[in-house]
Amino acid sequence: MQILVLNGSPRPHGNTAAMVEAFRRGAAENGHTVAVVNVCKKIAGCLACEYCHQKGSGHERQCVQKDDMQEIYPLLDEAEMIVLASPVYYHGFSGQLQCAINRIYALDKPQKLKKAALILSSGSDHVYSGAIYEYQNSFLNYLRLEDMGIFTAYDKQNKSPEKLEELYQFGKSLALGVPAKVVRTL
Repeated sequence: MQILVLNGSPRPHGNTAAMVEAFRRGAAENGHTVAVVNVCKKIAGCLACEYCHQKGSGHERQCVQKDDMQEIYPLLDEAEMIVLASPVYYHGFSGQLQCAINRIYALDKPQKLKKAALILSSGSDHVYSGAIYEYQNSFLNYLRLEDMGIFTAYDKQNKSPEKLEELYQFGKSLALGVPAKVVRTL
C-alpha cells in the first residue's frame, strides 16, 4: 500500500516526528511504501481563487501557487492511505498542517485514497477535539475514507517506549491488501 504521512510538526526531532518514525518503520517493515513529508517548509494557505476548479481550462486540479505543495500533489494522488500527524498547540492541527490540508482542495478528492489515520501529540490531555473533529469531517466523512485509527500522546507519553511501540505495531498491523483493525487510543 502507498502511504502518505503529512507531518505538521516544525520540530524535526520532536514528539510528533518520533511517533511518525515508529509508525513508518513498522509499515515499511511490513512491505508498505511510506512517504513522510514535512509540511513545515513553504506551503501557503489556499487563496480561494478557484484556479484549480475552472472546467475546460487545462489546469483543473492544479494550484496557481507554486510552492512545496506541488511536490505533495502527486503523492496524494498515488496514496491509498493518508496519515495526518501534528502537535496540538491550541486544540487543533498546527498552522503548517492546516495550510497543507486546505490546499488539498485543488485536488478535491485524491484519486486512490481509501484510508486515513491520525497521530497527535501534546503537552496536555483532552486538547485533541478540534483536530479530531476536522479529521472525522474533512477526511473520513467528506472523502469517505476508512478510519484506521487515532493515536494520541501527551506529557510523559511522548517518546515513551510504550507509545512508540504502539505506533510501530500499528504500522506492522497494516496488512497488504487486507483492511487493518481500527485502533483508538485517546
